[in-house]
Amino acid sequence: MSEISAQDWDALACPEGRAIDPFTTHRFLAALDASGSTGKGTGWQTRPLVLRDGAAVAALPLYVKSHSQGEYIFDHGWAQALERAGGSYYPKLQVAVPFTPATGKRFLGDPKWREALLETAISIADQNGLSSLHFTFCTEEEAEALAGKHGLLHRITQQFHWENNGYADFDGFLTALSSRKRKMIRKERETARASGLTIRSLTGAQIEPQHWDAFWQFYQDTGARKWGTPYLTRSFFDEVQRTMRDDLLLVLAFDGETPVAGALNFIGRETLFGRYWGCTQEHPCLHFELCYYQAIEWAIANGLARVEAGAQGEHKLARGYLPTPVHSLHYIADPSFRDAVARYLAEERRAVDEEIEVLTAYGPFRRVETED
Repeated sequence: MSEISAQDWDALACPEGRAIDPFTTHRFLAALDASGSTGKGTGWQTRPLVLRDGAAVAALPLYVKSHSQGEYIFDHGWAQALERAGGSYYPKLQVAVPFTPATGKRFLGDPKWREALLETAISIADQNGLSSLHFTFCTEEEAEALAGKHGLLHRITQQFHWENNGYADFDGFLTALSSRKRKMIRKERETARASGLTIRSLTGAQIEPQHWDAFWQFYQDTGARKWGTPYLTRSFFDEVQRTMRDDLLLVLAFDGETPVAGALNFIGRETLFGRYWGCTQEHPCLHFELCYYQAIEWAIANGLARVEAGAQGEHKLARGYLPTPVHSLHYIADPSFRDAVARYLAEERRAVDEEIEVLTAYGPFRRVETED
């Protein structure tokens, strides 16, 4: 990313000014490279694809992958199937934001250049004998516009998102819930506060170096338990503090003056993106308070339309986060293998559609009776 000017890249990633999401901005992707979180030895070789017509007119955040870690749209089964059949799944091409399960534009710039970018990326895969090309967490509009072109397969999975339906405050949100869920959330918040910890929401210059020192300990603990090795390096947090502090919301719980737990969020134009959580002290319901309820409160107070709380987690449903479709596109070079994946995706899509319907019906919100 250092070989591309921030001005050129951001003119494509966020032409309206403030980014819809901060993850495709030059400052975020460059922070991953500069900190060694992506690049040599990580399995994420940064190869941004830029189309120029004099000036830069379109781009893809493109990576060469030697594994499937840090993607959150899981294709490990596909890799195993191809390799059992005698093929090689890796390396592959990935159009994505590393370690970031957040929906956003993947084709940056004027949409009229999408097919040129797509054809170029497919040519790179084919000319280098790569198994596949994946566009993960693309927008629904991108997925619907490009599905089927050049053999692209459309995959739908799900996450849990909270939507702000014009709530004046957190109590306003609670009134929309069923009585049982409303009582549960109030009880969880009381339990978290009964720990005697002080909770502070920090952004911009309020976040100081000692806060990152503490959060690094939280992140390492969670990363070691979830993935074995944390994806991000310590210097990544220094880089984002330097270049994008106004895009950050760090919610910390203090025991006296010592931070003991924290949740890191990124601020988009309309969405608060919950990304990382960790702690050095275990307290009942503290995870729910820092990651979900504080995020909802902050989003309401700052007029944001939604909170995306990251990948997976059906426990989010009871706390006001409803199932939401997530889209990706996949080019599989081998025609026989592509047909097998297409059959799998058709079955998976039916299952996901049914699950979203069932989970939504069992959501925490009050039923509204309608008259015939």
